[in-house]
Amino acid sequence: MAKQDYYTTLGVERGASADEMKKSYRKLAMQFHPDRNPGDAKAEAKFKEINEAYDVLKDDQKRAAYDRFGHAAFEQGGGGAGGFGAGFGGGGLGDIFEQVFGDFMGGRGGGRPRTGQDIHVKAEIELTEAFAGVELPLRVPTRVSCDACSGSGAEAGKRANDTCPTCGGAGKVRAQQGFFVVERGCPTCGGSGRVIRNPCKICGGQGTVQRERQLKVKVPAGVEEGQRIRLQGEGEAGPQGVANGDLYVHVALRPHPIFARDGANLFFKLPIRMTQAALGAEVEVPVIDGSRTRLKIAPGTRTGTTQRMRGKGFSVVRSAARGDMFVQIEVETPQNLTAQQRALLEEFEAEASRDHSPEHEGFFAKVREFFDGGK
Repeated sequence: MAKQDYYTTLGVERGASADEMKKSYRKLAMQFHPDRNPGDAKAEAKFKEINEAYDVLKDDQKRAAYDRFGHAAFEQGGGGAGGFGAGFGGGGLGDIFEQVFGDFMGGRGGGRPRTGQDIHVKAEIELTEAFAGVELPLRVPTRVSCDACSGSGAEAGKRANDTCPTCGGAGKVRAQQGFFVVERGCPTCGGSGRVIRNPCKICGGQGTVQRERQLKVKVPAGVEEGQRIRLQGEGEAGPQGVANGDLYVHVALRPHPIFARDGANLFFKLPIRMTQAALGAEVEVPVIDGSRTRLKIAPGTRTGTTQRMRGKGFSVVRSAARGDMFVQIEVETPQNLTAQQRALLEEFEAEASRDHSPEHEGFFAKVREFFDGGK
């Protein structure tokens, strides 16, 4: 059966540009990919035809030969595009996925890393430091560029490197595994495509050495537990001159002896004396910013009563606003009474029975009714 014209297969005109062909190829390849059409033999055959056509037309020399001789240019071993395996120029599925998804995945797969490793460290700070913001000193063990070779990995004054004999400079190698061609970074050159001819005696050709760096990180006011701060370019130096990775500082907050935090709001429990709760009072309470403020306790305040103090809470990142502070009242029962205190309380108890405790009287009235009704 005669093959369809490659331009027709890709749905482009003969004079189409490389970008036009690439765009059309991607659209068709994704449409007919076997993963999207499981069990569909026609879709699989179409997928093979699309890739065979694009493999020829994307290459200027192959395209020129095809424009002149048509399919005959690649028959009888003429160009290596006569079948599924050969139709990818030896690349197989590795090239297919790279052509379709390469731009989205950061370029050609399996090659040299674009940056050094990122570093993640944990920094514990006080709640008061998180409220106001703080500049923290950090000691980070990392890999830095080798001074002796300026990060090149080659001995100073000598030839830097040669093309890798394993991958031929591609930075990756391929291996056939059944139907698939698996592509991975070259084990000899680490994906760089080059090998060090005269390795630096200090770093052994890596271009980096282990060292502890001293840095400072600015933690903004209002930072929350678990929040991550990124320091771009402060991670590990990449091999043989590759750009540094990033440093990520994960913030942890130490527990505070008084305040508990929930977002921009603060909470704490305020113990008061029984007499203050009964008579009312005005007490001084702490604020997270180090100041003090006064809180009015209404007469008859009970345990569990919560009072809200607006604008006395936690700071908000990149804002002048502050949350609120919630004070929960806890009425203390007096202990270790002196003789005089006991006498006063006994006198008070005698007076309290005269309808000064309405809930107390109401409860026991219901108890009496319960027992009376049960007789």
